[in-house]
Amino acid sequence: MKLRILGLLGLVILLSSCGSSRKYRKRKHRVVLEEPTYKPERPTIKQKKVVKKKSNIVKNTQQYIEYFAPIAVKEMELYNIPASITLAQGILESGSGRSELAVRSNNHFGIKCHKDWEGKSVTHDDDEIGECFRKYAHPEKSYRDHSKFLQKRRYKKLFNLDPTDYKGWAYGLKRAGYATDSRYPSKLIRLIEVYDLHKYDFASSDSDATTQIHTVVKGDTLYSISKRYNVSVQEIKRLNNLKNNNLSIGQSLILN
Repeated sequence: MKLRILGLLGLVILLSSCGSSRKYRKRKHRVVLEEPTYKPERPTIKQKKVVKKKSNIVKNTQQYIEYFAPIAVKEMELYNIPASITLAQGILESGSGRSELAVRSNNHFGIKCHKDWEGKSVTHDDDEIGECFRKYAHPEKSYRDHSKFLQKRRYKKLFNLDPTDYKGWAYGLKRAGYATDSRYPSKLIRLIEVYDLHKYDFASSDSDATTQIHTVVKGDTLYSISKRYNVSVQEIKRLNNLKNNNLSIGQSLILN
């Protein structure tokens, strides 16, 4: 019995010694450092939309008159339209140059496109929504186009009036269909009298140089006119905003 117990103890001691000598290998885990997926954002500056504001030439009616009176007088000398009427129409139609139409398109007389207009245009709500109005490179072009516009046949009777008869012109414009507002003549007359625009009907241009105007007659060509006045064809086209060489009888051409 004692031998069995000693044998078992010996076996236990043997097994424990073997276990203690066994070496356990631990797996070495490879640690991989990955770059962080989050990247700090760079501070961005939002680009503001730049809105170009068209600066008005004038800030009130008096400044408008001071700026455009010489132009109106020059148009009067060339086309026999009272300067007072031209100025009053410009003030009324353009809100002294500050209306949306005037700022967007330099249109100071509310002239619509009509069938014969080949230049640039803008849409604007007037008697109807989205009507077509003429657009000009600068206000002076609008004044010149206004003078030419009144050369149409329906305004012919106006030129039989005394050139200083601004009241006759005001009512005549309404009868000829320039405006639909029944109070249009009285509005023009009031502007002329409040701002003393009538005095410009007796003024003369301060410019030393006289603008030459040629009225096209049958047989005229740009080439023949250029030779007659010693002005190049290209210069005539530039001064009159012509896109081609076509002319019509009665057309007025600026030559300098």
